[in-house]
Amino acid sequence: MIKAYGLTKRYGDRTVVQDLDFTVLPGTVTGFLGPNGAGKSTTMRMLLGLDTPTRGRSTIGGSSYATHGAPLTQVGTLLEARSVHPGRSARNHLLALAHTHGIPRSRVEEVIALAGLTGAADRRIKGFSLGMGQRLGIAAALLGDPATVILDEPVNGLGPEGVLWIRTLLRSLAAEGRTVLVSSHLMTEMALTADHLIVIGRGRARHHAPRTHATDGLVGKGLHGPHPGRGRPQVPAPGDREPTRHHRPTRHRPPKRLPPARARTPPRSPGPSGAVWTASAPSTAAGHWPGTRQ
Repeated sequence: MIKAYGLTKRYGDRTVVQDLDFTVLPGTVTGFLGPNGAGKSTTMRMLLGLDTPTRGRSTIGGSSYATHGAPLTQVGTLLEARSVHPGRSARNHLLALAHTHGIPRSRVEEVIALAGLTGAADRRIKGFSLGMGQRLGIAAALLGDPATVILDEPVNGLGPEGVLWIRTLLRSLAAEGRTVLVSSHLMTEMALTADHLIVIGRGRARHHAPRTHATDGLVGKGLHGPHPGRGRPQVPAPGDREPTRHHRPTRHRPPKRLPPARARTPPRSPGPSGAVWTASAPSTAAGHWPGTRQ
């Protein structure tokens, strides 16, 4: 179980997250929904002790993350898939993590197969695509068989097959009784994946309810980023009408009249004795172009 009590984070005079209170229950997939810049990643970093809250606190499994003796076996996380050594292979990266917690090599092979990386396990990570990096990050999150899983935008870079795999994986983890918190800015994806939604906008919790109730009640809840209108499109709630544009009546103007064609001046050419001959209109009698000596 994850609990947040009044989580607040400020950077100088800018408030990124303000007074967040929520509970993530085991046995369900809880979606953390909001546009880019709403404060989702900052909240997750505070849950994991990577950022210190300005005010408030949080617990995972009844205690703060920093107090867990073997965090990989209790909390599996994916925040930034590319924060790995690019020169290592996927298998060696996972083996290094497993060594820190006494996790057997057999478990490394299990998560490699689970993430669909069997054919790429010995390749260097620097050659991985974004989607393969996401799969490796999820494999690392599941390495310790944790009771709590926290994933930040896990479908980034995945194709349709990978997105379907994530949906199935999250639901299976919840069915095993684990606590699953997954963030996304895609409302449609959360509607297909999550059982419960926490909606955040401008650093504040806007809605906290089961998925069906949450998606029905998002109209007018202010699901926007911290600075709406500044280079980031606002996310309309379901049912919102698209803004209409009032066009001016079209004025039908007559086409511009072209000036009359000007007669082309025939080219001049030197005659046999050096005189200039100018071509004139063809003679209807002779049927040839006589020259006119000038």
